[in-house]
Parts: sequence; structure tokens; C-alpha cells
Amino acid sequence: MFVLNRVLFAGSIIVPESTSLTVCHFSAVHRLTSPRRNSPYSSVDSERYSSLVKSVMNSRVSSQTPETLQAEDDHVFGPIVKAQMPSRTEPRLPKTLHPFLNSERVLETEEPEAGPPARILLNREKGRPFIPSVTRILQQTLSPEQSFYLERWKRRMIAELGEEGFKEYSQNVFKQGKLFHCALEDILTSADTWSNKNLSETPECPPEVQGYIQSIAHVLEDVSAVRAIESTVQHASLNYLGIVDCVARYRGVLCVIDWKTSEKPKPFLSNTYDNPIQVAAYAGALNSDDNYKYQVENGLIVIAYKDGSPAHAHQVNSELMSEYWKTWLLRLEDFREHRSSASSSSSPEK
Repeated sequence: MFVLNRVLFAGSIIVPESTSLTVCHFSAVHRLTSPRRNSPYSSVDSERYSSLVKSVMNSRVSSQTPETLQAEDDHVFGPIVKAQMPSRTEPRLPKTLHPFLNSERVLETEEPEAGPPARILLNREKGRPFIPSVTRILQQTLSPEQSFYLERWKRRMIAELGEEGFKEYSQNVFKQGKLFHCALEDILTSADTWSNKNLSETPECPPEVQGYIQSIAHVLEDVSAVRAIESTVQHASLNYLGIVDCVARYRGVLCVIDWKTSEKPKPFLSNTYDNPIQVAAYAGALNSDDNYKYQVENGLIVIAYKDGSPAHAHQVNSELMSEYWKTWLLRLEDFREHRSSASSSSSPEK
């Protein structure tokens, strides 16, 4: 209890007076004057969640069963759609797996005696049966995706250069490729020119291909023992042919070498598209051709650049050549099936 003293004046007489207040009076005053705090639960709809609270606090087991829960989920979310596992398609294999190597020949482990490289010319005389080339077979068995990108590139070039401009461009590319191969043939068959460090300045090198020759100069340093240049190969049983650019040793390994030119860098083997299949087809034909007494199980794809930047040399070892050989057999099967269906549809009905 608190005691309050106060003084009353009555004329000249001072009269003291005391008043007592209990603590409870102060508490009541304090409650009336202090601001009221809002409870965080004041906005909760207790009636709405009363059933939820009761079900949580209730220790009895729920009356719902897995079946009723499933039915409720189906009603709210819809039935469950189980995702199907992607089917694993087996890789397609050739109907007949013709051997890549010739069992009647042995692989050379040492370099043979030096001699002029073979050059068997292509014989397309009249009256001879038609034998498709590797290039034709690959062109006519492109995948839909390859055909799409090739056609799109062609449309873009025509839009940029025009019909006549694109035709002239294609002719120039073909001409440069032919000059490049001719210059390479001169270099590889002439020891004096080959040993020249600055190959692009040789008299035999046309100005149009000097950049390409300079580009492959570092690759030629590792090429030796040339066995064939621009020589025709033909598979005896599969009945196809091609003209191999070069057969020689690259860093001591006998390879079928394919020289390519490109305006864009191709630093990876995957950038060369069907070129590995082409090399495998050439090697398989050479291994079957009686004009050659040796066989080859490795390949090399050299991409030369016109600006003289270092060429990319992609080696294709024997394991990869075996896989690309299987792919070539599939393309050969597709080619024959297409020709067979085309001939049957064009033949008159009886």
C-alpha cells in the first residue's frame, strides 16, 4: 500500500491529510493506458480448423483406408499416369558381315623396298558393267538429318550468292580440290620437292593451292613409304569401287590417307562427317583387290586450310576402322535396296 500526503490550507491553518491507495489501483490504471497487443492467433478461423485440430489431437486411428485415399487423390489430382520406360533399340547390324581384312594376306610389319607408288587408273569403258563408287553410295544414302542440313546450307549459299554465283562457287571448290591433289601427287612422287622445307614455293605448286600445301607441311614430315597415289580400288565380292588418295606410312603406321580441304576448322574426327566411313570403304576394297599384295587396317584424314593454318590430322585406328566398316556395309545395303525398289517401281506391269 502506498500513502500519499497532501496539505490543505484553511485560512492560516495548515492541515495535513493522508490518502492510501492499493497497488491494484495502479495496475488497473496501467492496463487502461498501455496499448493492447494483437495475438498472432486472433485472425485464425478456429471453427474452420477445429476438425483438423481434433483429428491431430485424437489418438484414434483414422477411418480412411488406402483405397479411399487413392480415390480422393484421383478426384482431386486425376488418375496417375505412369511414365513408360524408353525402349532400348538394338543397334542395327549388317545382314552379312563381310570381313574387313583379307585372311589370305598378312599385315606388313616392316617397310618394303622403295619403289614407285601404284596408280591404277579408273576404267569406265563402254560395255563394262556399272559399278557404283563409294562417293555415289554415300551421297545417295544420307540420313534425313544430313540431307536437311545440306539442303539448308545450299539454300543459304544461293540466297547469298545467287544461282549463278553458287554454281561458280561449286566449280571453284572442285577446281581447287583437283589442283590440290595434283600438287600433292607431284610432291609425294618427287624426293627433291618433298625434302624442300617451303613446299608452297615450289614451281609445281599453283598459287590457288599454296595455302593448302603450307597447311599440310607439318603432316608430310611424318609421311613415308608411299605405296599408292590416286589409285583405283575395287571390292571383289561387294562390287563397288573408289579412288584412294594415298596409301603410305604415317608415323610408321600404314594408312589409307584421305586429303580434304575445308573453309572451316575441323579439329575433331566428328567434324568430318562421312569421311571416316569413306576411308574404311577404301581400305576394305583395297584389302580385297588382287592388284594390291598388302592390306591396310588404319586410316588418316587430313584437313587442309586455304589460309595456311596447320592442318588437322585425324588418325583412325584399327578398332575404329572396324566400326566404320560395319556402318559402310549398312550404307551399301541401303543403296542396293533403294536401287532395287526404284527399278521395280519403274518397270512396266505385266
